[in-house]
Amino acid sequence: MNYYETIKWIFNRLPSYQNIGLKSYQPGLKRIKTFCSYLGNPQYYFKSIHVGGTNGKGSTVHMLSSILQEEKYNIGLFTSPHLIDFRERICYNGYYIEKDFIIDFIKENKKIIEKEQISFFEMNTALAFQYFKEKKVYIAIIEVGMGGRLDSTNIIDPEISVITNISEDHTESLGENRLKISLEKAGIIKKNKSVIIGNKISNDIRFIFLQESFKKNSPIYFSKNIKDYSKYKIPFKAKYQNLNKIIVLKIIDILNKRKNIIISNKSIKNGLKNIIKNTSFKGRWHILQYNPKIICDIAHNEGGFIMIKNQLKKESYKNLHLILGFVKEKKVEKLLKYFSNEAFYYFCQPNIERKFPIENLKKLVKKNFKNYRKIYFFYSVKNAYLYAKLKAKNKDLILICGSTFIVSEVLILNFSLNL
Repeated sequence: MNYYETIKWIFNRLPSYQNIGLKSYQPGLKRIKTFCSYLGNPQYYFKSIHVGGTNGKGSTVHMLSSILQEEKYNIGLFTSPHLIDFRERICYNGYYIEKDFIIDFIKENKKIIEKEQISFFEMNTALAFQYFKEKKVYIAIIEVGMGGRLDSTNIIDPEISVITNISEDHTESLGENRLKISLEKAGIIKKNKSVIIGNKISNDIRFIFLQESFKKNSPIYFSKNIKDYSKYKIPFKAKYQNLNKIIVLKIIDILNKRKNIIISNKSIKNGLKNIIKNTSFKGRWHILQYNPKIICDIAHNEGGFIMIKNQLKKESYKNLHLILGFVKEKKVEKLLKYFSNEAFYYFCQPNIERKFPIENLKKLVKKNFKNYRKIYFFYSVKNAYLYAKLKAKNKDLILICGSTFIVSEVLILNFSLNL
């Protein structure tokens, strides 16, 4: 198989949560342990940092990777989902995994993948671990896929575990409230290993993490803004990224105190400054153009929408144009209430099986919006995007959010339009 055929086989043979939702979700660690054992347990060949939480995981791991790259450590980075290229999920020193490595991995392991009914995400996890082993990665930064306790990535023994924050997301599999979700997220806390918790955590959730860390004899740190952190600048307009920066600086502080991984102030400054160049980071308050300004953000849950709403207050524009689409599992009606009735809306549906159908969106919109004259519906993201660009004037703002898949389609479309 060539690369195109290999990727096609992966998506057809191993349906992903990204595309079809819970039908692909297979909780439990038995299969990933079996598969990694077959591979010779590659996860034991490198140090790691494990990052979970509801929002901010992607920003946190990319900032951290960029800083460690500036310090000239060999860095592996495992994230999900991808926005444009499948290879975004697995990086080595800022470069995507080679196509030939993916081809060879599937060719060599196809039989056991089929025999053990390995899921899409389990395959990705094992592929990343094997790649990091062969690249002789010094430290891998591993983002959980979903949850924590039963996540495929939870077979590593990290230097530090990180939980960025807690919000309601994936409630159908993690629990219907924040306390139950917190218990699942706390599953990445390891015995005798430090854990860092983000600074937007309520007292009841904080208590859950304290209990879990006490049971496992794990030193626990709650990140907070320190005056000295202000000297480290980030190249993002979105203020919410400062919350992720604070977590990253706390991780660096703990690593430096242990003296087994040393990071200089120069590397911290350059790493934060060069995050986009070093890691190809995208999709978070990502400015595609000016006049009119076009921004996309993968915010897709209540916590993300709160941050988006707050960020919009800091933006200057004449008219707001919102391109919104969702997937089935989200509490769409609740999310719709975060934006103004005065905006122009371009509702659409992503091109995946999990899409929240446009007909269902029409019903919710009629129920929740008064100014129906500024609302448009589209069966494709492409048509919504092109029509919004047509309607928007120079001093307007177009914001695309609601789903990773909506943003993904816009980024791919924008790339093709600019070729």
